[in-house]
Amino acid sequence: MADKIYVGRRKTSVARVILRSGSGNVTVNGKDFDKAFPQLTDREDILAPFKVTDTEGKYDVIVNVKGGGTTGQAQAIRLGIARGLIDINPELRPPLKAEGFLTRDPRMVERKKYGQPKARKRFQFSKR
Repeated sequence: MADKIYVGRRKTSVARVILRSGSGNVTVNGKDFDKAFPQLTDREDILAPFKVTDTEGKYDVIVNVKGGGTTGQAQAIRLGIARGLIDINPELRPPLKAEGFLTRDPRMVERKKYGQPKARKRFQFSKR
């Protein structure tokens, strides 16, 4: 049987997640989990859906993620894992929903406007 791919997105990051029953190994872009995400907060963010649903160590996670920075990628992976867990077992939906892991964060970077150095910053005003 072919593995099912679950997509998670955050900012400009897109994560394609595959969940398989296993021992809890996480592989990100062919690299070890700890090497791909050196920050502890990002690693905890990724594993949070397993902690909430008491499924730690039951699934191997294979991730292909691109775009954005490490935090955006970690949160995109978290969304993909949460969607995968629900597909595997629909009874896990209430605890994941209560933690907010099923909501796609819609916040994106605001575009730069012409005549300004950044999106909201203005050039210094000169009266004379």
